[in-house]
Amino acid sequence: MLARFFPFKERQTSLSKEVIAGATTFLTMSYIIFVNPSILAETGMDKEALIAVTCIVAAISTILMGLIPNVPIAMAPGMGLNAFFTYTIVITEGVSWQTALGIVFLAGCFFMILSLLGAREKIIRAIPPSLVTGIAVGIGLFLVFIGLKNLGVVVDHPATLVTLGPINTEVLLGLAGLFLIIVLYIRKIHGSILIGILVTTALALATGSISGSDELISSEISIAPVAFQLDIPGALKWNLLGIVFAILYIDLFDTLGTLVACSHEAGLVKKDGTIARISQMLGVDALATMLSGLLGTSPTTSYVESATGIAAGGKTGFTSLVTGVLFLIGLLFIPIIGIVPAYATAPALIIVGFLMIRQIVKIDFQDLEEAIPALITMIVMPLTFQISTGIAFGFISWGVIKLLLGKYKEIGWVMAIVIMLSILNLVSL
Repeated sequence: MLARFFPFKERQTSLSKEVIAGATTFLTMSYIIFVNPSILAETGMDKEALIAVTCIVAAISTILMGLIPNVPIAMAPGMGLNAFFTYTIVITEGVSWQTALGIVFLAGCFFMILSLLGAREKIIRAIPPSLVTGIAVGIGLFLVFIGLKNLGVVVDHPATLVTLGPINTEVLLGLAGLFLIIVLYIRKIHGSILIGILVTTALALATGSISGSDELISSEISIAPVAFQLDIPGALKWNLLGIVFAILYIDLFDTLGTLVACSHEAGLVKKDGTIARISQMLGVDALATMLSGLLGTSPTTSYVESATGIAAGGKTGFTSLVTGVLFLIGLLFIPIIGIVPAYATAPALIIVGFLMIRQIVKIDFQDLEEAIPALITMIVMPLTFQISTGIAFGFISWGVIKLLLGKYKEIGWVMAIVIMLSILNLVSL
């Protein structure tokens, strides 16, 4: 029965390999259960409800990815997107988290329209590879900066803006977790980030830095404090258009980049270079973003950590099915997850940021007209604490340089529209 729906033999895999692959993907990306609620809770949202919603949205989205396009790609609230939701939309722009959820839902609706029209593939083909890489690296730098901030290594300073924070017990515990993750990752231990978070939390309990939970397993699971609290009318304002646009762009690049990379690994790329079932994957991605807004979390996207499961033998949607079920099981352990401190999850931000930053080798720094806009994109993001601002500056600078060099024909009509929308993005913000 399973073999009829999931083509194990055709894709040269087996049921046992798929189960192992699904568990591997879960172990590699399960840090999101800890990190996403920790970041979003800074908006004033209920942390326990966020833990439950993170598990539910990740489970549903990943299972849909396994059943509809039948691919071994997992989904969850995106790193970078959750930072944008918290630090840019809510904290910096002063938008309520309810309105921010409405913005996420609207972005999902726009994604669905773009996916049905096939526009998302056209947009990604029009963006210069150097800028796509620059965006990924910039988000990585932003995540590292936030990680260092949450760890307490970096603090604010009235004269120099930032400076080294006091080295206390919490900082030392966080650094211990960071170096543990680094060593485990270098040794290719699956679940290294999760292990680092758990060990740091255990050390925090042992030193009395945090208090334990009276419950081990959830007796009650409630998502009511955040679910269906989105404010769609509040999101339908002209001055918020730039934020909706920014989410569209961040999610667009994150998703398509991950799908392309994982599809190559999973053998889903056809001889002509096109990706099998790409339209179905993008459709599920759009549904997942809409679901995120409805249930109460930042946008959900495809996870590059899926590549670890693919490397372990996952080739069909059954891998995603296993991963999704494991996320549902995570719901039982919300009381334990809830005690994890921010300095225990901060190393995960730093490591994930590093994994994104290393893509910088793809940029040809000898080609200045491509490298400089990419560099501007990378630097502006963390320095302004706004991902959308970095994206906008990158696109605009690329277009200005091309115009001044008389190479306006290289811009193309799609990029011309993107640049104009980027200018609107800056003006609206």
